[in-house]
Amino acid sequence: MEDQQRQREFAALGLLDEPVRRQLYDWVVAQAGPVGREAAARAVGVSRALATFHLDKLAAAGLLDASYLRLTGRVGPGAGRPARVYRRADRELSVSLPERRYARVADLFATALERLGDGRPPRALTVAARELGWELGRGARRGSPRTRLLKALAAGGYEPSTEADGAIRLRNCPFDALVDEHRTLVCGTNVAMATGIVEGTGADELVPVLDAQPGLCCVTFRERPA
Repeated sequence: MEDQQRQREFAALGLLDEPVRRQLYDWVVAQAGPVGREAAARAVGVSRALATFHLDKLAAAGLLDASYLRLTGRVGPGAGRPARVYRRADRELSVSLPERRYARVADLFATALERLGDGRPPRALTVAARELGWELGRGARRGSPRTRLLKALAAGGYEPSTEADGAIRLRNCPFDALVDEHRTLVCGTNVAMATGIVEGTGADELVPVLDAQPGLCCVTFRERPA
């Protein structure tokens, strides 16, 4: 059964080797909500038919979730048929050669750290996470402090998105595989790392806070109160 799962993951990842398909995938997962075929086609400069072909391939492989939605927002008679839309799938792919079990050892380490900190991140972990965040922040060069912060978060795999009110939300948690079983530990570590990233980029006008939202990382960056 595990061999079949690995074969499916190899096949799914192989789909992204096609340049247009990869462009479509990258654009769809970068959007805050579900997107239609026409918008995706315009974004990467291909025909709607070609975009449809590739998007459905990605959905069939489980890399995207497909559903139907009225993009006009209209309801009732005359509203038209719902359009097929796509968004990033919750499925996580991990393939290594030779096979490694990093998730298992990460779970082992997390369990041990929870015991050291009575369920919370021990001080040694938060200090290390803050230092790692600082190094990540210092690696982001050029631009304003906020721009450097966004670059550092993107480099860390957080997929930052700026909201209308200026807050920065994170559409991905790089440690998501551990969240369900070790939420307090993971979220505390994320806050410590986020604090280090702020310090490393000099984006002192923003402060990371815990703000759990469905489908998002537990950390949000808000403007620091005057």
